[in-house]
Amino acid sequence: MFWLVPLFLGIDLSLQSPTFVAPHREVFEASDKNPSPFSLSWNFPENPEVEQEHNTKYVGFQNFSNVLEDAKFYKALRNTLIYVLGSILLVIPLSFILSLCLFQLSGLFRGLLVFCLMIPGLALPGVLSTLFYLFFHGRTGALNQYLVVPLGFDPVNWMMDPSFIMPSLIMQAVWRWTGMVTLFFLCGLQAIPTWQWEVAKIEGAGKSLLLRKILIPNLWHLALFAMVFLVVDGFASFSGAYNLLGGSGGILDSGLLLVTYVYQVAFPGGSGRFDFPGAAAMSLLVVPVTAMLLFIILQGRRRWVHR
Repeated sequence: MFWLVPLFLGIDLSLQSPTFVAPHREVFEASDKNPSPFSLSWNFPENPEVEQEHNTKYVGFQNFSNVLEDAKFYKALRNTLIYVLGSILLVIPLSFILSLCLFQLSGLFRGLLVFCLMIPGLALPGVLSTLFYLFFHGRTGALNQYLVVPLGFDPVNWMMDPSFIMPSLIMQAVWRWTGMVTLFFLCGLQAIPTWQWEVAKIEGAGKSLLLRKILIPNLWHLALFAMVFLVVDGFASFSGAYNLLGGSGGILDSGLLLVTYVYQVAFPGGSGRFDFPGAAAMSLLVVPVTAMLLFIILQGRRRWVHR
């Protein structure tokens, strides 16, 4: 009920006209005699039949057609794909390497380090984005003060330079989810049967053989799960980009993500268009793209299993 009802209502909304107004909707407005903003008045059209002809509720697939002709939608879609792919390409290998390093440590020290790595993933997105903004904030940010300037480079204005806005968003995702994915891999390493390690040790297997015959076969399903997790999170990402860029998408829309653009279309905090049907149509058009990426990931799993 909590999934199907909003879905059908969203489909119904996407087929409606953005300019549709219910014929007997209550409108609050100030009257000349009573300036109170809470005075209630009923606005009826002078000629209801004529007004109703130009006030059609359903427009079919016109909203979808408008979205497909919107260049800014394709910009947001491309940015989101870059954001998702960048997160996957950085988080998965980094988490795998960290899990191998942590697996060699003792239990107490390992647990402490895992907890520290997981703090960004457990923190509220708004708090995390604020801390991350301070880290990247112009010339006074910690990254410039302690890394860029000491190495002899000019300070980078990460949040105002179009070339660095998207890398900043990707680094935020890496910072947030690396600890969580590391925990996935670490649990997978601990679940590998002891006899496999013993046989590999007796046979004198090298690191490359351990990687191909033990690590990848036992952790492949966790890597796929992490990919699916990052894809869904990337297409639903909003709070991080909103706190860093204020819902604008940054300079030249370099950090404009799909959910951020949906927000701009629907709500006054964005562009003030109040186009809820258009925003609903845009949200539904994202579904095939997400489904295609998940299909590619799951197909890779099936091919690996058959191998």
